[in-house]
Amino acid sequence: YFEAARSCLERHGGTVEKFIGDAVMAAFGVPVVHEDDALRALRAAVELRDALATLNEELERAYGVTLQLRTGVNTGEVVTGTRERLVTGDAVNLAARLEQAAEPGEILIGERTHRLTHGAIEAETTGPLTLKGKTEPQTAFRLLRIGEGSELVERLLDAPLVGRRSELARVRSAFDEAVSTRRCRMLTVLGPPGIGKSRLARELTAVVDGEASVLTGRCLPYGEGITYWPMIEIFRAAGAEDELETALLAGAPDEIFWSVRKSLEQRARERPLALVVEDIHWAEPTLLDLAEHLGDWTRDAPVLLLCLARPELLDERPAWGGESMMLEPLSQVESEELIENLLGGTALDDDARARIRETAEGNPLFVEQLLAMLADGGDPGHVPPTIHALLEARLDALPEAERHVLECASVIGQDFEWEALGELSPDRRRPSGTRLAALVRNELIQPHDAIADTFSFRHALIRDAAYGRLPKELRSDLHERFAHWLDRRGDGFEEIVGYHLEQAYRWLAELGPPDDHALHLAELAAARLASSGRRANARGDEPAAANLFERAAVLLSPDHPDRLAVLPLLGRALRDTSQMGRAETVLVEAVERARGTGDDVVAATASLALADLRLHATKLTRQETLAEVEAAMRAFGEHGDEAGLARALAFRGRLRFWGGAFAEALEDLEEGAMHARNAGDRYQEVECLQYVIAVTFFGATPVPEALVRVENIRSRVEGNRRLDMAVLNGLAQLRSMCGDFEAARDAVRRSSALVEGGNEVTLYFQLSLAAGRIELLAGDGIAAERELRPACERLDAMGEHGYLASAVPQLLEALYVQGSIDDALALSERWQADRLTAPEDIDAQVGWRAVRAKLLAHQGRFGEAEALAREADALCAGTEDLELHARALADLAVVLRLAGRPHDSRAALEEALRLHERKGNVPAAARARLRLDEL
Repeated sequence: YFEAARSCLERHGGTVEKFIGDAVMAAFGVPVVHEDDALRALRAAVELRDALATLNEELERAYGVTLQLRTGVNTGEVVTGTRERLVTGDAVNLAARLEQAAEPGEILIGERTHRLTHGAIEAETTGPLTLKGKTEPQTAFRLLRIGEGSELVERLLDAPLVGRRSELARVRSAFDEAVSTRRCRMLTVLGPPGIGKSRLARELTAVVDGEASVLTGRCLPYGEGITYWPMIEIFRAAGAEDELETALLAGAPDEIFWSVRKSLEQRARERPLALVVEDIHWAEPTLLDLAEHLGDWTRDAPVLLLCLARPELLDERPAWGGESMMLEPLSQVESEELIENLLGGTALDDDARARIRETAEGNPLFVEQLLAMLADGGDPGHVPPTIHALLEARLDALPEAERHVLECASVIGQDFEWEALGELSPDRRRPSGTRLAALVRNELIQPHDAIADTFSFRHALIRDAAYGRLPKELRSDLHERFAHWLDRRGDGFEEIVGYHLEQAYRWLAELGPPDDHALHLAELAAARLASSGRRANARGDEPAAANLFERAAVLLSPDHPDRLAVLPLLGRALRDTSQMGRAETVLVEAVERARGTGDDVVAATASLALADLRLHATKLTRQETLAEVEAAMRAFGEHGDEAGLARALAFRGRLRFWGGAFAEALEDLEEGAMHARNAGDRYQEVECLQYVIAVTFFGATPVPEALVRVENIRSRVEGNRRLDMAVLNGLAQLRSMCGDFEAARDAVRRSSALVEGGNEVTLYFQLSLAAGRIELLAGDGIAAERELRPACERLDAMGEHGYLASAVPQLLEALYVQGSIDDALALSERWQADRLTAPEDIDAQVGWRAVRAKLLAHQGRFGEAEALAREADALCAGTEDLELHARALADLAVVLRLAGRPHDSRAALEEALRLHERKGNVPAAARARLRLDEL
C-alpha cells in the first residue's frame, strides 16, 4: 500500500518524504510551484482514500483486518532544502495536527487550503478545533468531494461581459472569414492569468448562436496521457468518442493528425465548427503540432480554432501559426462597471472600491477574488491566496535567469532602472536586452512610458510575488546594495535610501538577534529617516513626518542617543496628526530619558511639547505652562540653542496671544521666527508666522493694513503647506470683513485642498473655524453650522479641548442665528468653557459667556443672562482683540434689549459699532447700524 501511495502522490505532482512508521508526508509545490498545488494534493488524498476502500475489501476477505487512513492537508510558507527533512515549518505542523484530529476516512483541510480550492470542492466546516501546540482554536474543513471539471479559481463566466467589444468583434470576424473561405481560421488570444480569455471564449457561443457548433477542450498542467486531452473533450462533446479512439490507434502522429482533421472536416461541412482550446501554453508539443496542422491543411470546411494561451507560449513556440491578439487590462471605468456587476446591488464604500481597483489593475479575475476575500471579511489591500498561487506558479516556470531579473527588480520597486539591475546582479552586469524583452513579451514587465531604460512591473502583484520568493538574507543584501548605489548617485533620494536600509536591517533581524552589521544598518537607516522627517516637518507634511520619525525611533535601542533626539519630534508630529494619547506617551518617555541621561536640551524640548499638549487637554494651568516655558528658555539659553529658543518664544507668544496681550505676543513671535530662521528650523519659523497672521487678524491692525501684512508673510517661507493654509485662512477672513464673501469662500476652498484628509488637528481646526466665521459674518447660520458642528464633535472625540473651547462659541452663534435656542443651550451646558480650557483662554471664555447670555435672555432669565454678559465684557478689558470685544458688547446689547432696557442696549451697541469701524469690519458695522436704527 505504501508503494501505491507513493505512486499516487507523485503522479499528482507531490514530492514524497521517507515513510516514518505508519505516516506518510508529501509536499506539493516543492521544488516547483504550480498554481493548483492545493487542488492536486486534495485529488491525491481522495484517490488514496478511495483506493484504500478497495484494498480493505481484499484484506478483510483474506485476513479479516482492514487499514484506516486519516489525512490532513494544509497550505503555507515552509523552509525547504534542509538536511533533516524535506520541508519544515508551522504549516507542516498544522497539517500533522489536522491529520491527528481527523476521524478514520476523513480528510481535514486548513483554512488557506480551503480558500485556494473552494471553487472546485465541496467541504463543510468542522467548527473550531483545539490542536496540540496551538494557543488559539483552529478553523478546519472536512472535504466531501471534488467537483467534476471545476477550476482552481472561478473565471467570472457568469458575470456580464465588460469591455472587450473590439476583441469580440475580431473573434466574430475570424469566424465569418472561416465560413466565407470554408477554411480553418486559427486565432490565438494571449494574456496573463485572469485577464478574461476564458470569459471572451464563453461569449463566442452567444456570438455564433445558431450558426455553428461550439466545442471546448482544455489542456491540463499535469497527468498521464494528456497529450490529446483537449481533443478527447471536444470529441466527447460532439458525441464522437469512437472516431477519436480510432484515430489515436493509428499510432504515428501524422496518421493521427490526418484522421482527426478528416473527422472534423466532415462535421464542419454539415455545420460550421468553433473549436476552443484553453490553456495551450500547457499543451504538449504534439498537440501544438496538431493545432497548426488543422490551421494549415483544413479544406472545404468552415472551422474557427480559437486558442487561449498565456504569453509564455511564444517563448516555447516563437513561430506559432495563425493570428494572435493580446488582451489588455480593463480601464478604470470598466473595472468599476465589473465591480458593480459582481456586487449585484450590495453596498461597498468608496475606499474599498478604490483599493480593489488599484490592487487589481484591470485584471477581472483579481477583481473577483478581491471582492470574494472582502465578502469573507478580508482586507482588499492584501493578496488573496488564489492570486498568489497563480503568480507564484508563473514565476516558477520561468528560466532561472529571467526569474532572477524579476526578483532583483522587485527589491527596487514597481519601477526599476536597467542600470540598477546590474548593481544587484551577482556579476555586477546588467541583464541582456534579450532577457528583458522576453519578460516584456510575457506580460511580466513593460517599458516605462516616459523614462528611457526604465521598466515597470506589469502588475504590482507580480512584483509582490517575485519579492516573496527571495530568502530573507538575500533580500537584506539586495536592499543594502541598492541603498548604497542610490546614495552614490547623490540624487537626493534620502527617504528612499532610508527605506532600503531599513528593510535590509529588518530582514536580518527576522533571522535572529541583530549582529554588529545589522545594528549599523539600523543606525544608518534611522539617520536617513529622521532627516527625511525633518524635511517633511519643514514643508508642513505632518503625517509623513510622524511616519518617518516613528520608523526611525523603532529602529534604535531605547537608550540610543539618536532615538532620544527623535522622540520630541515624534511627539509633536503625533500631536499634530491627532494621536494625542500616543503623543503624550512618547513625550513623557523623552522627558524621563533625557533627564536621566542629563541631556538638558532634549529634556527642555520634550517638556515644551508635553506642556503644550497638556495645556490643551486642561491638565495644566496657564501659569504652570508658563513656568515650563521659562525653565526651557533658561536651558536653551545656557546651551546657545537657537532652535530651542525659537520653540520656547513661539509657545510663550501663543500663550500671550490666547490671553489677549497681542503686542507682547507679536514681539515673542517675531523674535522666535528670527531664531528659527537662524537655526534653519523651517517648521518653527512657520509656526511663529502662523500666529503672526492670527495676531494681525484678531488684533487692532485695520483690515487694509492687515491684508498687506498677511500677503507679505506668504513670501517669507516658500512651499510650506501649513503656512500656505494660514495665509489663505487669514486672507479669507479679512476679505469677508471687507464684505467680499465670494473671494473669502474661494480662499477657503483653496485652503481646504491642502488639508489632505483632515488628519492634522491644527490645520483642520483652523480651516473649520475660519469657514464658520465667514459664514456667520455673511449671516448664514446653516452654512456656519455645517462647518462647525463636525469640527466640534471631532475635537471632542480626540480630547482636543483647547481648540474645542474656541470653536464652541461659534457653533452656538450659528444655532442662535437659526433660532435653535434650546439646541444651543443644551450644547452650552455640554461644552462649558470653564471645564474645557484655562480661565486665561480669553476668546473661549468670552465667547461662551456672551452667546450663552443671549440664549438665557430668550428664556426670560434676564438676571443670569446680564451677569454672564457683563463678565464677558469685563474679561475683554485687558485684551487687544477688537472684534471679540465688539461681539461681546453686541451680545450684551441683545440681553439688555430683551430685558426691556433699550437705552442701555443702545449704548452697548454704539460702542460695538465703534470697535467694528476701528478694525474695518464692514459687514459687522453695517449690522450694528441696522440694529441701532431698529432701536
